[in-house]
Amino acid sequence: MAHHLSKGDLARDVIRDDLIADTSLPARPSHFCQPGSLNKYSSTITQDLSQGGSQSMLYAIGLRDHEMDQPQIGIGSVWYSGNPCNSHLLELSENVKKAVKESDMVPMQFNTIGVSDAISMGTTGMRFSLQSREIIADSFETIMSAQWYDAMIAIPGCDKNMPAVLMAMARLNRPSIMLYGGAIQQGRRHVQPGASGIGKKDGRIDINDTWDAYGAFVNQTESAEGFRDVIRNACPGPGACGGQYTASTMATAAEAMGMSLPGSASNPAGSPEKLRECAKTAEAIKVLMEKDIKPLDIMTKPAFENAITMTMLLGGSTNSVLHLLAIASSANVDLTLDDFHRISAKTPLLADMKPSGNFYMTDLHELGGMPAIMKFLSSFGFLDGSIMTVTGRTLAENLKSAPSLPQDQVAIRPATNPIKETGHIRILYGNLAPGGAVAKITGKEGLEFRGKARCFDSERDLMDALDRKEVRREHGNTVIIVRYEGPKGGPGMPEMLKPGGAIQGLGLNDCIALVTDGRYSGASRGFIIGHVCPEAQDGGPIALVKDGDEVVIDSVGEKIDVLGVSEEEWERRRKEWVKPPLRVKRGTLLKYAKLVRDASHGCVTDLAEDW
Repeated sequence: MAHHLSKGDLARDVIRDDLIADTSLPARPSHFCQPGSLNKYSSTITQDLSQGGSQSMLYAIGLRDHEMDQPQIGIGSVWYSGNPCNSHLLELSENVKKAVKESDMVPMQFNTIGVSDAISMGTTGMRFSLQSREIIADSFETIMSAQWYDAMIAIPGCDKNMPAVLMAMARLNRPSIMLYGGAIQQGRRHVQPGASGIGKKDGRIDINDTWDAYGAFVNQTESAEGFRDVIRNACPGPGACGGQYTASTMATAAEAMGMSLPGSASNPAGSPEKLRECAKTAEAIKVLMEKDIKPLDIMTKPAFENAITMTMLLGGSTNSVLHLLAIASSANVDLTLDDFHRISAKTPLLADMKPSGNFYMTDLHELGGMPAIMKFLSSFGFLDGSIMTVTGRTLAENLKSAPSLPQDQVAIRPATNPIKETGHIRILYGNLAPGGAVAKITGKEGLEFRGKARCFDSERDLMDALDRKEVRREHGNTVIIVRYEGPKGGPGMPEMLKPGGAIQGLGLNDCIALVTDGRYSGASRGFIIGHVCPEAQDGGPIALVKDGDEVVIDSVGEKIDVLGVSEEEWERRRKEWVKPPLRVKRGTLLKYAKLVRDASHGCVTDLAEDW
């Protein structure tokens, strides 16, 4: 082990007073690092003679003398066995570890917790989903900082994993790469579909069909045998949901931002390409360290605009709004709902992707993957090719060697023949959502909806009403309001995929719009509006709506309003409203409810000005 120290170095405190107040603590390199060395941070504990205890612990885990001079790479996976999105990530971590070691660096593996959205969906467990983003980000930041690792390779799988690790990368600002776990293969029906038509077109099914199948079973358009067939066969193995749901949306956004290697978003779980990506990631992290390219060099405003643009072009999840706002907050990039509004207004919907379309991420992989798609979209001027990426080259330089999409493919339309001329994610304002709301409107469900409000104070109340068939077509157009499910009220802003799927299965999607201060799964479809601000728990107008109020949702005019209620009536309702107590009294959800900002600010929990 080489020590390049003077007596003065031995007396010098490694964590200096000026670092204590630094928001990037401990982001500055160690003064023990020699010029040109890659162990800028780990040298704090490996090169300081006064850190003998640190070095002894490292010898105890098997490091040898020469490895004390090598850079230490944190390899963090969101592995746990109880979710197909994450169950294979440990294998990827082992492959990355091998490649890092072969590149004369020290691999330091760790993992953190996760939440399966699909498993927790429709239960109180879903309250823990969004707040898991903060726990994952905090845990990555914690171990990387405390252990002084020089760079990070993060291996996420399920929805909140991707934004969480990107948030941690931005906070740390050390060379970092995200290696997405990859999408699942599609399931196939083994039983002839019933009148519901689920899987009828090509036999392929996925997790989203399980929610529809429940509604179809209740509506008697799918038999008990057919219902069980969908459930048993929708998810055939490891990997994240394969449509343009939240996992694929955020993986695509990360690649468009430049934070993952070309093809990472589209290389399927378990594919040879995904395993080769592990080795390429180890090579790339070394290049980033040598060139001193850090996340904040990549996560610029144009990079975020690329991510938003890709989300609009491919029909991505509304959750991307929450997550990109949160990542931007961690990166100190000024990103607001107005940016989503601006980009949506000029960006067409071109991809015929699930949940509202026909294709999956594995289909895109067969067409050349995300590099081919971004090359195609860049030819229309949609993406900024000048942004830096984790390859050490610009996006435009990366795309020069990308394959071209086959000319006969129909999954991605040309800009001259869009599915919808503007983005499917619309930012709405009005007297029901003065702080903003996020709508997912592909155009297939229409562009405007007008109906009578029917209010539920929880998702469970709505599901009970659907089970009892109390929501019926003969009631006419109905705007279902599900409230007290926001970041504080939920708490945790749970997703409403279960009732949305049930409504689809019941065949009511053409006469119902769903409005909530909660959020939706990336798999949700229909006329859906979420993220209503202010939320009901804060006394927002959504808490004051009454059954029978007329609600109009105009995605073109970007308005969501309650009609026929005078300002005097609004004021009377405000005075009568009584704020309910939080649903939790202790634990992680109470901390979350006390710290979380509203959805229009990304539901972040670490803004210093709030304290």
